Amino acid sequence: MFRFVKPLQARPARRVLRLFASTPSAGSSSPSATAGWTRETTTRTLLIIFAFWLVTALVWPVTGAVVPWDSKNHFYPMLRYLGASLEAGEWPLWNPYHFSGYPSVADPQSLLFTPSMVLFGWLLPRASMQLFDIAVYAHFLLGAVGIVGLFKRRGWHPAGAIVTVMIYILGGSASARLQHTGMIFSYGYFPLALFLLESSLARRSYVRAIAFGIVASLMALGRDQVAYLFCLALIGSVGYQVFAASAPLTYLRSRIGLLAVMAVTGAALLAIPALLTIQFLSDSNRPMIDFATAGMGSLPPQSLATAIFGNIFGSLNLTYDYWGPGPHTLPEGTWTDRAIDYLFIGTVPAMLILWHGIGGGRLLAREFRFFLYVGIGALIYALGYYTPVFELFYRYIPGVDLYRRPADATFMLNFAFAMAAGYLVHRFMAEGAPKRADVERHPASPLLVVLAVGLTAAAIINASRFAIAAGKLPEAMTQIGLGALVALIAAAVIIAGRKPALRLYACAALVAITGGDLILRNAASALNAEPRDRYAVFEQLPADQLRGLQVLTRELAARHAEGARPRVEILGLQGAWQNASMVLGLEDTLGYNPLRIADYERAVGPGENAADASLRQFPITFRNYRSRLASLLGLEYIVLDRPVEKMPSQFPHLPQARLIYGAGTMWIYKMPPRTPRAYLATRLVPVESERVLKEQGLPDLEHSDEALIDVADVKDLDNRYGLGDSTETLEPPSGKAIIIRYRRNSVRIRVVADKPAMLVLHDIYYPGWQVTVDGEEKPIRRANLLFRAVEVPAGRHMVEFSYQPLSLHNLATAAADLLDDKETAAVK
Repeated sequence: MFRFVKPLQARPARRVLRLFASTPSAGSSSPSATAGWTRETTTRTLLIIFAFWLVTALVWPVTGAVVPWDSKNHFYPMLRYLGASLEAGEWPLWNPYHFSGYPSVADPQSLLFTPSMVLFGWLLPRASMQLFDIAVYAHFLLGAVGIVGLFKRRGWHPAGAIVTVMIYILGGSASARLQHTGMIFSYGYFPLALFLLESSLARRSYVRAIAFGIVASLMALGRDQVAYLFCLALIGSVGYQVFAASAPLTYLRSRIGLLAVMAVTGAALLAIPALLTIQFLSDSNRPMIDFATAGMGSLPPQSLATAIFGNIFGSLNLTYDYWGPGPHTLPEGTWTDRAIDYLFIGTVPAMLILWHGIGGGRLLAREFRFFLYVGIGALIYALGYYTPVFELFYRYIPGVDLYRRPADATFMLNFAFAMAAGYLVHRFMAEGAPKRADVERHPASPLLVVLAVGLTAAAIINASRFAIAAGKLPEAMTQIGLGALVALIAAAVIIAGRKPALRLYACAALVAITGGDLILRNAASALNAEPRDRYAVFEQLPADQLRGLQVLTRELAARHAEGARPRVEILGLQGAWQNASMVLGLEDTLGYNPLRIADYERAVGPGENAADASLRQFPITFRNYRSRLASLLGLEYIVLDRPVEKMPSQFPHLPQARLIYGAGTMWIYKMPPRTPRAYLATRLVPVESERVLKEQGLPDLEHSDEALIDVADVKDLDNRYGLGDSTETLEPPSGKAIIIRYRRNSVRIRVVADKPAMLVLHDIYYPGWQVTVDGEEKPIRRANLLFRAVEVPAGRHMVEFSYQPLSLHNLATAAADLLDDKETAAVK
């Protein structure tokens, strides 16, 4: 019957198979090996890759799902804030809606230094969640282009490049941790950066060297651990190429100019963002991570079983029924989870790595050796304190102590797995399956075979042990059986492909099985997808929350009309509500972010997670919502997910609060009017801010015209404000401070004072803020422990506070502080 099918209908399939019939020579990694890659071959490869990317990208919107958790709780609000700021004609350098004020320009997760997202936010300031997901997912295409380049310049088979890209996009951490948007950006740039690095050194091209510097900088601007590790890999690539050259010193001398251009380009793009982040880290709640905390984020070795059998621990169960390595199953403790520990790369790729790669010894080939080293290094780093060397990394490699989760190296491990699988497909197309005679010629072949069998056995044994403990043995055995069945089918296909005439059909089948396996398991899975309506705060709120938000919005509008700027605390509402304030324009005292200003963290105790009310801390300086510090913050509205009577026992009572709305999952309380956002003080009380924060004892202010001033600023004041004589009687100023313009990066205040006074603005004190009085720059002071202040003379004045982190003064100060810190560390 197939004789009657029109020939035209078979042409697309023939074109695809013609791609698999293209067989570049094996064993060559020189640029001349690209002869097997014609322009047509490259185009077809890229089109197949794009088709796979598009199909997988559409799985989320077609199923009505979005990438959940951090993607929507943190990064999507950041994008909306970025878009709203650009639409208003401002750069969002400062964020007043996050933790009472926050330096967005210094936060690697703010998207401000991600050009693609800046453009996206500018074009679509109110982009939907699903468009945001596709925009993030598009960064995989950059990596795909780099992977094709890496295969092409080595002369490796195009089918191998396709398999590598499939795993790169949907394997392991790339799929399981898709919610970690910043890491996905860093991951997306790496293959392209590596390709440009290799090709620029091979061709001695300064144009490509500049291009590498730009792409590598975009990767490094993520400033996360994934970017950090990939930077080390790029440095390692240079070292590998130097030492692999026949004359290393000659090779290095002939390319020193290229390396200098790369370094200068990278430094020019990275210097300012990196300096601002370092400045933030030094003033943050986590300037470094202690070894014990970092170690708790190590990848449990038992999790390696998921690389072979994806759902062997229930990782993909929609019921969140996970029984694998985790806090509740490991006696040594860990705070990794099922997403962090998930490594599945597809059954066929796993089988190729175990059989052809390890057992057959093909991964030891010289042409693959760099990627082998990358994979081994990534595995050792990811295992963290389960290995004897991680403490050495932590102590002696600069930068390691800034990160809290060695398991982030699984992104690099997934890339290495992907390259290994693709390379083995290339070797299969060139040579078929490993022959017994070829394997036996390798001196380590018995050990390699034992290693391959041992890794498979270890995966099954570990899976069984956890399953038995959880009473899930039948489920685990089912997953092992399914994996074994797919592996047997693939093995039969490979054996059939021993004949060169059938090999291209076998290879096409292997690629198809791999793609289908990854899509069925990892696209829009329980690890990376949730129903869109769980993040309804950004689109269509439930009726009870919508009514509550309307009440709160009206209240705030009325207070703004009176000239007040009250703050709001949103606590206990789940998910996206934690950072919804950025989208809704609410000046929230809390938020969701692992990085926070250290002094604010100590004094107010917000914690990084506003969804769980039991995690909210109440230090002595902020023992309840009637405290002096709560008043100084101007905290008037408290939004809870339940009545205050049903809050956890440690939650303070609200005897002075009035319930203005309560229904379902939203309850809004209004506190009495608090201290004005801006006021004039003529009495100053000197305090040692650092000691107060340590002892958590905020002095009470007895008069409405008093303010606390840091002792470091006392000697530089123009007036005494009662500091010289405690018995001096001071009349309060008969003046006023009125905020006439409040924007993201600036605050303009009209001041009328009958005597010299200190203008106090209850916005967070942080480096980079400057102040002018009638256009003349004045020193900015730290007042009332956390806030900004400036001296103003008697009379009428216009005062403007502006955030200028990119000013030469702030950058020079940050650089000087960094040098001082390094000198101090060197002395210690």
